[in-house]
Amino acid sequence: MSEPRTRLALLTPHRVEAGDADHIATALAAACAAGDVAAVVLRLAPADERSLVNLVKRLAPTVQATGAALVVSCTGFPGDIVSVSARGGADGVHLDKAKDGVLRELRGRLEDGRILGAGGHEQKHAAMEAGEAGVDYVMFGGLYADGIAPDAETVLERAGWWTEIFETPCIAVAHEAGQVAAIVALGVEFLGLESALWMGEGADVAAIQAVIAAAETAS
Repeated sequence: MSEPRTRLALLTPHRVEAGDADHIATALAAACAAGDVAAVVLRLAPADERSLVNLVKRLAPTVQATGAALVVSCTGFPGDIVSVSARGGADGVHLDKAKDGVLRELRGRLEDGRILGAGGHEQKHAAMEAGEAGVDYVMFGGLYADGIAPDAETVLERAGWWTEIFETPCIAVAHEAGQVAAIVALGVEFLGLESALWMGEGADVAAIQAVIAAAETAS
């Protein structure tokens, strides 16, 4: 039985606002055409719920037309992110560093195949608790809203540990091109790409897809 292939998960910049929508939609369409993109994590700036819903409505069709899923994240939003996702036509929600009990609560509300993802796991225990809460994936790495990223070696160690032991899929995130090959070599289900790698100057999703293809051929 062959090993499952690694697919891409695109992470937008943090604090996406309405004025960013057209630029991001164009970049998303190009990235999804260049690589095997399974999901997009849309990281919104906090706003009123109606504005967030309208923004999700603008971007969801671009992502979903390619067969990818759109999950919505909004750090610091005090309202109902599940409502924003559902009313906007997204496929689910993503939370970073969720407080105790929140993931279980959201799992109960996100039914009918809607996605619940969790990230910000700097400790193994937190990742295991997320898995026990029934998330559809755990994410290791990625830039936080303040622009700081976890140590690359820690991300590799956590993702390798998780992939070897647990059935719940994981996203291991690269924020520099030099991190891609090492993450792919772990055999993770999803390679997360920070925005600089898929919409930044010099971004090359096709080249990243080629690294994945070469690793799968070698295995």
